[in-house]
Amino acid sequence: ALFQSTNGEAFASDLGSENYTFSNYATFDKLFNDRHNINVIVGTEYSNYNRRITSVTSQQFPSDDLSTVSGGAEVTAGTGVNLTSSFLSYFARATYDLDGKYLLKASIRRDGSSRFGGNARFGTFPAFSGGWIISEEDFLKSSETLSFLKLRASWGRLGNAEIGGDYPAKLLFSGVSYNQRPGLAPVQPGNENLTWEQSEQTDFGVEFGFLDNRISGELDYYKKDTKKLLFEEPLVPSSGASSINQNIGNLAGQGIEFVLNTKNIQTDNFSWSTNFNISKNTNELKSLPNDNADIVTGRHINRVGESVAAFYLREYAGVDPANGDALYYLNTENPDGSINRDTTNDPDEAQRVVAGNPFPELTAGLTNTLLFDNFDFTFTFQGEWGASIYNGGGIYQSVNADYFDNQTVDQLNRWQQPGDITNVPQARLYAGNGTAHSTRFLADADFIRLRNISLGYSLPNTVIDKMGLSKLRVYLTAINLLTITNYPFEDPEARSDVNGQNTPGETFYSSPPAKTITVGVNINF
Repeated sequence: ALFQSTNGEAFASDLGSENYTFSNYATFDKLFNDRHNINVIVGTEYSNYNRRITSVTSQQFPSDDLSTVSGGAEVTAGTGVNLTSSFLSYFARATYDLDGKYLLKASIRRDGSSRFGGNARFGTFPAFSGGWIISEEDFLKSSETLSFLKLRASWGRLGNAEIGGDYPAKLLFSGVSYNQRPGLAPVQPGNENLTWEQSEQTDFGVEFGFLDNRISGELDYYKKDTKKLLFEEPLVPSSGASSINQNIGNLAGQGIEFVLNTKNIQTDNFSWSTNFNISKNTNELKSLPNDNADIVTGRHINRVGESVAAFYLREYAGVDPANGDALYYLNTENPDGSINRDTTNDPDEAQRVVAGNPFPELTAGLTNTLLFDNFDFTFTFQGEWGASIYNGGGIYQSVNADYFDNQTVDQLNRWQQPGDITNVPQARLYAGNGTAHSTRFLADADFIRLRNISLGYSLPNTVIDKMGLSKLRVYLTAINLLTITNYPFEDPEARSDVNGQNTPGETFYSSPPAKTITVGVNINF
């Protein structure tokens, strides 16, 4: 390709942003008969957001002395954007406790957002919760073993307006030029019925403490049902638009979470405490529009019975040992209803299958804190299991002789002669042997990471008093120092940030979290 010199380029932009919030509320707080404690809050809030963006670009500068946009002979680009949104809320909340051990709370919100269509801008969101501190009852109050025991339950409805942009419900147009005449062209179809995504969540939990709270923790179970999911639903090209913002389908999620805190050793000059948490979370689509029809977007699918944005890919079958061809499972349906597991070297013959979940199902963390005289030492391990990541750069990094980016080391194990047993196809110049999007570039992203480790020393008071200080601590901290994983690509936490987007579970030459080592001093006067 031939490129013409721009003889310099200048870009100038201006941004103005205004955000107004008006809040009004009244509170009633009263204790009756030293037993009944009541708190009531009612109020309203209004917020308005305005944003203006203007930019211009020029080229062809006759001299380096002309450094402003107007110094360029050609103005080549310009934008002007005005954005505005508003949010109106009415709310009320009431809490009641009896004797400090029977607890009740109720709240209700009425929220309206300019983002939604004129037919459905407002949503009503109530919530209720209750708790019982059993350890305050007479039959447990004197227990030397049980320090604290509380049962709690809650139910609530939440609203979500985060679909992107300030005008997702509007029919939008953009100025165009055709044959040197101005006109308007539609860029987004409107939906005046677009409304709040609504989630109803029920929680049950127990909080406990033993041996003067040397052992304490929480156990929680939740169930969450989300209706009217906010999605960009793909449209057929003949409609004139690629997608439309819709409320579609229902999603069910549930999880269990456990936290345990222990004070392992407590002496005058040494202490050791531990915090452990683990949670299991799953989600499943329960219904979709058009008789539960699949919604396929890129390498993801929304399908009833599967998780949101599940991976939808051809299934890679390895390499033909006879000739080095990349193989794929057909996964077509046989006349008897069974699945054809024969292989083909033509990826267009292979049917895509649900191949993984971009979201972890199990997460855990472990933190230990040790204090010895004036030394402090803490470290945290974190882990995730159940998620998969698709390496969008794999067709460039791991298909030798099709592209010439830096190649992954597994290309040294490519097929080279009949009888070779390997998962890496033969290198063929520009032949596309194994370049098809498939599970070849999908990998489990399970990992355990030493998230943080820190060692510090605080000078004794007898020393810092003479220096006129209240505290002086020197420390050494490391972040992301160690990772244990079988993930073969960049990093099990790297995600795609191309064009500012975050595609679920995908990476594309993505930067891994930084490994950082810091030496520092904290000084308090």
